[in-house]
Amino acid sequence: MGFDATAWRRHFEEEAERRRATPDPDWSAGARLTPELVRSLQRFQVGENGDGANLIRKAGDGDYGVAARLFVAEEQNHARMLGLLLGAAGESTIGAHWSDALFVRLRRVLGLRTELAVLMIAEVVALRYYRALRDGAADPLARDVAARVLADERRHVPFHCARLNPLPRPLALLWLCAVAAASAVVVGDHGWALRELGVTRRAFVRDVCAEARAITRLMTDRAPAPLEAAVR
Repeated sequence: MGFDATAWRRHFEEEAERRRATPDPDWSAGARLTPELVRSLQRFQVGENGDGANLIRKAGDGDYGVAARLFVAEEQNHARMLGLLLGAAGESTIGAHWSDALFVRLRRVLGLRTELAVLMIAEVVALRYYRALRDGAADPLARDVAARVLADERRHVPFHCARLNPLPRPLALLWLCAVAAASAVVVGDHGWALRELGVTRRAFVRDVCAEARAITRLMTDRAPAPLEAAVR
């Protein structure tokens, strides 16, 4: 069985309907965020805020193209919520950050599979970051936003894995090395915020790499990743 683009399109359409029927967090409640967490969230907000035009172009028309556009819309919704969270704390967003610019350049180098593989590096790092924010933030609004974003990211990973499958094992090993390098960069940039959330630098890198090893099975096994594939 190959990649079922129709099933993924329907899945994203159903999720879009569910999101439209779900109220936003209560932004009027305000948020109390430390300076370290503000800086960290500003940088992640930039990463979620791309227009996805390059990915959408490569995805083309048809069911996969529709699913890709809906995926980009979910990422943009993450940026919107993070921006509103920062606003609730009396803070602003930032226009750019070097780490996001680097990922964007790498994603545009070659074809669709290369873009997805690079995108997946950011996604697996985001899984651990938003889990830390959901479980460790003192502010209830921050925890609410993190939980919503994390739920989406847990669906995005199997989607991209299914499209990449089967990824040759040498490339999967190269991808694992890239994930480890990216996680080391993230802890250098967000280490104080992570510590505030109860996660040490060493633990963050360890957990991201463990998650990545599990995810490679969804990219390299002959059977494509199912819609219900679980990630932590």
